[in-house]
Amino acid sequence: MESTPALMTDHYELTMISAALKDGTADRRCVFEVFTRRLPTGRRYGVVAGIGRLIEEIAAFRFGPDEIDYLRSAGVVDETTATWLAGYRFTGEVEGYAEGELFFPGSPILTVSGTFAECVVLETLILSVLNHDSAIAAAAARMVTAARGRPIIEMGSRRTHEHAAVAAARASYLAGFASTSNLAAGRAYGIPTTGTSAHAFTLLHDDEPTAFGSQVAALGKNTTLLVDTYDISQGIRNAIAVAGPDLRAVRIDSGDLSVLAQQSRELLDSLGATETKIIVSGDMDEYSIATLAAEPVDMYGAGTAVVTGSGAPTAGLVYKLVEVEGRPVVKRSENKATVGGRKTAVRRHKPTGTAIEEIVFSQGVPDHQANDRLLQRTYIASGEVVDIPRLAESREHLRQCLISIPWEGLKLSAGDPAIPVVIVPTA
Repeated sequence: MESTPALMTDHYELTMISAALKDGTADRRCVFEVFTRRLPTGRRYGVVAGIGRLIEEIAAFRFGPDEIDYLRSAGVVDETTATWLAGYRFTGEVEGYAEGELFFPGSPILTVSGTFAECVVLETLILSVLNHDSAIAAAAARMVTAARGRPIIEMGSRRTHEHAAVAAARASYLAGFASTSNLAAGRAYGIPTTGTSAHAFTLLHDDEPTAFGSQVAALGKNTTLLVDTYDISQGIRNAIAVAGPDLRAVRIDSGDLSVLAQQSRELLDSLGATETKIIVSGDMDEYSIATLAAEPVDMYGAGTAVVTGSGAPTAGLVYKLVEVEGRPVVKRSENKATVGGRKTAVRRHKPTGTAIEEIVFSQGVPDHQANDRLLQRTYIASGEVVDIPRLAESREHLRQCLISIPWEGLKLSAGDPAIPVVIVPTA
């Protein structure tokens, strides 16, 4: 396992560690929790994503000689702290919700326990991974719901940071996307990859039929031809003339997609290409996908909206200290108050399987009922990884979770969280 760049931490975290090492509080046993106070505007649920990546990152988190030399030379740490960083290995425990689980305001989706110093140094890493991946997964899940079973291709690599692009492809696939155009994600996570040519390939050639002929000669008829470089209707005619009526698909990337999808289907059928699929792309989000529900569209391509969280680029997760040496601690700041103590959470269901509420117990034993499901599992124990979620299992877990919430929770319109969270305080 490769080491994680340990400078994926903030200056203030090392400031706290330096002070805690000096005053003797660095080794106090602490519990930190990741949760959100509110969902992004308009959202009715969040999606836990990035757990699989995060557990590997925590296990590999190290400070190398070059990083420590930089921290010394920049005056960020003193010698005591530099020595502590050089020997850093996480030795604590990490528990949390399953990857693909839904969360709501107050859900304790990740619990990190250990010494203060070894836990606090992970704050930036943990929030960076979970805030990004959870935001992407929530947006992607809403798009999958809007698509009503039609496949969606993730194709947003060119609209985000190169490393974020791979993580976004993973989170989108977890949420139910069918494939990605990102080959690095395909290699790293086994996600199906797909793609077609861009307008540049058509423009390279002397005319559209020549470009289509070149693509079909290279890839066969099981390919997708981009037909809107010039005139869409003529592009479809050229595509079928070159490839024949058994061409796999055509893609439309611009214009009034509702009207164009209807016209394109009629034209394809008139040319005998009744099985040729129509793929639409071009700034697709959950709302534009939903507007095409009644149109003859077979597949969608989503890019910018999905990799930027469709207007909510962060899940709004925070990492807060809730317990010190077994004693609950709370933050009382206005609008940012916390509930102290280690939490245990269960999802309560009707006998039919519909989720009705989430019960969070603070420093208490869960009061299980017949249709309760315990939400937390152990990922790291005594510094050793005991569980890394498999992407296929997480994908199926999210699918089942979305089935379990009341149908109102799947609406794209603004509304209350799909199910309420009830926090049972310390007795």
